[in-house]
Amino acid sequence: MRVLLPFWQRLLITIAAMLLASWVVGLAWQAVFNADLPSYLAGLVGGLAALPIWDFLRRIRPSQA
Repeated sequence: MRVLLPFWQRLLITIAAMLLASWVVGLAWQAVFNADLPSYLAGLVGGLAALPIWDFLRRIRPSQA
């Protein structure tokens, strides 16, 4: 049987990646345009960042320590 990361760990890592991606893009947007990033774009960036992270976390196994 293949042991996967528990759902709650995958969820927490994915949410953290979404927030980090939105924050970094928001900082870059602020530096380039000197305006706040619209919330719908921040949500789009976070959602697009979550897709590959979630898929990656489904494929990896926890270490057997």
